Amino acid sequence: MVTQPDRPAGRGQRLQATPVKLAANALGIPTIEPEKLRDTVPLLGKEHADLFAVASYGKIVPQNVLDLAPRGALNVHPSLLPLYRGATPLQSQLRDGVTEGGVSIILMDAGMDTGDIVLQARSEIGPAETYGELHDRFALLGAELLSEACALATGEKLVRKPQAGLAPAIDIARTATRPLGKEDLLIDWRWHAKRIVDHVRSLSPAPAARARLDGEAEMVKILAARAVSGHVPGELVVPCGGGEYVAIDRLVPPNRKAVSGHEYVAAARLAIGRIR
Repeated sequence: MVTQPDRPAGRGQRLQATPVKLAANALGIPTIEPEKLRDTVPLLGKEHADLFAVASYGKIVPQNVLDLAPRGALNVHPSLLPLYRGATPLQSQLRDGVTEGGVSIILMDAGMDTGDIVLQARSEIGPAETYGELHDRFALLGAELLSEACALATGEKLVRKPQAGLAPAIDIARTATRPLGKEDLLIDWRWHAKRIVDHVRSLSPAPAARARLDGEAEMVKILAARAVSGHVPGELVVPCGGGEYVAIDRLVPPNRKAVSGHEYVAAARLAIGRIR
């Protein structure tokens, strides 16, 4: 089994194994953890694999690796390809307010999610569904489809559908995704309420949307928000673009634990009372 090397994670930046490695260790399956996948060609060649299965690997698989498996390499991608190719399809669909997504299984080529589609399943995306919830749900759906595709490949019954012509080129380009940067986490309170709510859920629970709030010297992390018609007693409500309002239901203040909007407002009022 091939996975990414251990990487620093958390506040202590200690080396942390990938979930794949942890699961493989628990099952007694050896892992290969190369920095560069092309360096594994001699080792993988000795396995004489008929078929590769790839999920959330995070790097382009070079052609010389793909060529090792005579039945090809199946890849799980959590979008209805050819839309939302790239590194962050789930976050991007939620940010864009997409109401129907799905999972595609493709036979990989050297491009970025451009291989022929062999299976695809559609699924509605809930209006309040978060990145974490959608990730877990589509991971299960992807596992089911991948298992089905492996069985079809073993029986030489895969039906390939080229992606060319399945969507307008302008839509494919518009929905292409990339890794998230720090600037992609920021909320602009000039946005309309729906855009802010979709932005928040696309990043919840991690890495979490960031925003400025009055009274805070540093950015806060916002984990849950919803559109409201105006100020609500006891709730943390922020005015935004178009004369609209957003209620923040859960947030992480600087150097503190996550709290509800109610708790945040109550603590702020208590602090003001003490100062007075």
